[in-house]
Amino acid sequence: MGVSERKARQRAEREGHITAAARSIAASEGWSAVTVRRLAAEIEYTQPVLYSHFENREAIVAAVALEGFRELAIALRQAAQECAEGREAARKVATAYLAFAAEQPALYEAMFTMASSLRFAQGDARPELQDAFAALTAVVPASNGDVELATETLWAALHGLVELERSGRIRPSARNERLALVVDGLARF
Repeated sequence: MGVSERKARQRAEREGHITAAARSIAASEGWSAVTVRRLAAEIEYTQPVLYSHFENREAIVAAVALEGFRELAIALRQAAQECAEGREAARKVATAYLAFAAEQPALYEAMFTMASSLRFAQGDARPELQDAFAALTAVVPASNGDVELATETLWAALHGLVELERSGRIRPSARNERLALVVDGLARF
């Protein structure tokens, strides 16, 4: 291994330490506790070292969000593989989406509700974003005229359910019925 490969590996490892620390702090104390100063203290690097990897806190949050999109895509694909195609696959994926958000609220917040430079629904969207979107698209019936529009609508419905459940504005006991309505509506689209 050459010097440049070693330096690249070390750089990637430092970035991994930074994002892992950010995730850990956010999960236990919330994103307001994640500051460059706090991260530097947690991982025992100087602030200039962190700034040599990430332009600012928003860039760190975006890196965490990208990790989240990779993990979400994996979770959605695993859920889809658990059953045959059709409504059951869509229901499993929808359930996996809600579970992901409930199990990792700080990560979900970084992905979807915090200010971010990540661009969605554009041709130059990051591969992690495209992959997560494709995992949702995989359970949208091809008979739907505009599969991309149907996928965006499914995503919007699931995100709305996540946020309304999280804030306690809808009954948790009716989750399965709501998911059935979303999936049935998708099938009729």
